[in-house]
Amino acid sequence: MHKKVLFAISTVAISCVATTTLAHPGHADPPGGFGAGFAHPLSGLDHLLAMVVIGIWAAQLGGRAVWAVPLSFLCVMALGATFALNGVAPFEIEAGIAASLLALGLLVISARRLPVASAATLTGLFALFHGAAHGSELPGLADPFGYTGGFLAATAMLHVFGVAIGVLMQRRAPALARITGAATAVAGAIFLAAA
Repeated sequence: MHKKVLFAISTVAISCVATTTLAHPGHADPPGGFGAGFAHPLSGLDHLLAMVVIGIWAAQLGGRAVWAVPLSFLCVMALGATFALNGVAPFEIEAGIAASLLALGLLVISARRLPVASAATLTGLFALFHGAAHGSELPGLADPFGYTGGFLAATAMLHVFGVAIGVLMQRRAPALARITGAATAVAGAIFLAAA
């Protein structure tokens, strides 16, 4: 099982690098299309940390939470992006994203076990801010469907990566999950102070 998890992590990491390289301007993708959307969550530390840490926390929760928590995030993030594309976005998007990092980091540090519905609802709340950030940063000439599909695909990939790392950490190095949570919480506090 250990080899399968390492293989999955390696595959996701390689696809991150390959797809980000292909998403650079000048390729066949229309401005703001799928490639730009896919690159967006990978290009900001705040989004990258949140997506991976959600997967790690879902792995800590175990059971149905492994798929329900990331799926809730994806669905509500799409809704948040739709709202932002139509001019409706929550106040203080950057502060909301920073607060999500702080909270997720603390949840991972403590290995806090919430009921699946509560965990999915909490991550859904965080997803509104992340989705609004993606939707509000859509370039003027963008293909909104391609862009949205791109950032949803990248987010799902990062969640899978986080779950794989989380499962591996749970089995081999639980303290490493807490260290990752601490680093995320510190990053969230720094981003929150700057917001």
